[in-house]
Amino acid sequence: MDSAGPDAASSTATRTVRAVAQAEPPAAPGTASSATPGSASSDAAATATQHWLRLASDFTRSPQGHSATLGFFGALLITFGGFGAGSVRRSDPLLEAMHLSWLRFGHGLVLSSVFVWLGVIAMITAWVRLGRIVIGKQPGATVTLGELRAIVGIWIFPLLFAVPMFSRDAYSYLAQGAMLRDHINPYALGPSALGQNAATVLDNVSPVWLYTTAPYGPVFLLIGRAITTITGDNVVAGTIALRLVMLPGLVLMVWAIPHLTKHLGGKPTIALWLAVLNPLVLIHLIGGVHNEMLMVGLMAAGIALVLEHRHVEGIVVVAIGVAVKATAGVALPFLVWIWMIHERERRAALNEGDLPHPFRTFAKISALGVTIFAAVFVLASWATGLPVNSWFGWLTALSGSKKIINWLSLPTIMAHMVTWVTPLTLDAVLSWTRMLCAVVMVGLLVWAWWRFKSSEKVAVFGILVAFVAIVVLSPAALPWYYSWPLALAAGFALSTRTLQVLVGLCTWLMLIFQPDGSPVSSIVHGTLAIFFAVVAALSLCKVDPLKLRAAQSHTDRHPPTDQFSGTAAPGPA
Repeated sequence: MDSAGPDAASSTATRTVRAVAQAEPPAAPGTASSATPGSASSDAAATATQHWLRLASDFTRSPQGHSATLGFFGALLITFGGFGAGSVRRSDPLLEAMHLSWLRFGHGLVLSSVFVWLGVIAMITAWVRLGRIVIGKQPGATVTLGELRAIVGIWIFPLLFAVPMFSRDAYSYLAQGAMLRDHINPYALGPSALGQNAATVLDNVSPVWLYTTAPYGPVFLLIGRAITTITGDNVVAGTIALRLVMLPGLVLMVWAIPHLTKHLGGKPTIALWLAVLNPLVLIHLIGGVHNEMLMVGLMAAGIALVLEHRHVEGIVVVAIGVAVKATAGVALPFLVWIWMIHERERRAALNEGDLPHPFRTFAKISALGVTIFAAVFVLASWATGLPVNSWFGWLTALSGSKKIINWLSLPTIMAHMVTWVTPLTLDAVLSWTRMLCAVVMVGLLVWAWWRFKSSEKVAVFGILVAFVAIVVLSPAALPWYYSWPLALAAGFALSTRTLQVLVGLCTWLMLIFQPDGSPVSSIVHGTLAIFFAVVAALSLCKVDPLKLRAAQSHTDRHPPTDQFSGTAAPGPA
């Protein structure tokens, strides 16, 4: 994954780069009393500009600057390649007007796909290089939290203008928002109910979701309604607006992840690198336009607030996350334990002894949590204007995920294995394996909630266990679902070996879906995904895990000999 050795940038440049996140531009040099205010202001602006240009120049020459640049160009390649190979519109008048519609077919599609995959590999390589600096495996190179935050912005900027990548979910979001805008109940009917009222949007919705009711909470439907009210049925403007709406979720993650490390024992730079700069997160959640970006950001921020004894605010934020996507609700029962732990600590600090009535305290805190959640839910549902009897329709619509059948979920893997050794059909077996895994999942969730309650760190670990159980045992799983547990796992102190495993897993997940959103079906592609995942994991600790340089160096020292005369073959003229 990495062919470049340790960068030779000077320590002076590195120290200068660190100042980017902290240093203020130096004041303009003093001027003579005869200088006019206009000239002094101009000199100050010129000096400040030179200062920032110098910092930017030093940054680009540093190891972390090289990674930032490589990742940026990778994102550019993904954006350009996406116009032909991404989850493009069925009919794209914009490309046709620019005479670029050939990018979507034949050799143009092949070229576009090459651009996308080169961009993905470039971003993964840049991420692994940056990780090597973060964990201290590249001598003489360091990176600050401020620099990592800046790199997040550098990497996502090109993706803001890409077509939806690796998924068509954005079109479903717009369709559901248009339904609420047009006074059609998205909890009772699927997007097909739009008919010709929003044909441009409807034409681009994945067929599997045309007749599926919305499985998202009222807050997200309100967002969709606001966007489609402003952009109308303009899919391009709507997609860009959706991405912009997701950015607060990214900002919340950038804020929350380092705060989680204070309570969970992790290192802020490693956590931000793993959970936010991860190509699996940026390419899928920003490039793919998934509401997980909002949900995970709200959930992480809410947990961080609760850990910092801001219980009511934290539960409100998590409740808003649930009203975006129900998955965030997994965290709420564990937050009750954290609140109880803080109450116990407060009493101990005041020499009031332990909780006199633990069950009564539990009931009180639980009631407060339920009340806060109910208030958020009722307010958001009321704002949608939907009838009260359909307010819970999004929870029943969650079963729609069973339409997804891929081998990322354990029930599907089990069903396929049964069909290999028996004459049974996949449909006949899949319902049973899904039922079995659902029972196991519920049992694991209850066990994790009861088992992990002794401290706030243990309680957050319980949330992590619960998310892993849901991702693995759910009827369906998609690559970006792994961003749920990843956001919490990053806050803990992780060994280098664990980080390598996570790098390999994230790389593999990033490579197993096609840019148009379809899963990989080629054995060659699947094998290459495994190969690159292993190389990425090894590259986190070694610059050249395949020893390609050693082979090249050996060839340079020992040129091939002429097989007839035994003399060295002549080099290039």
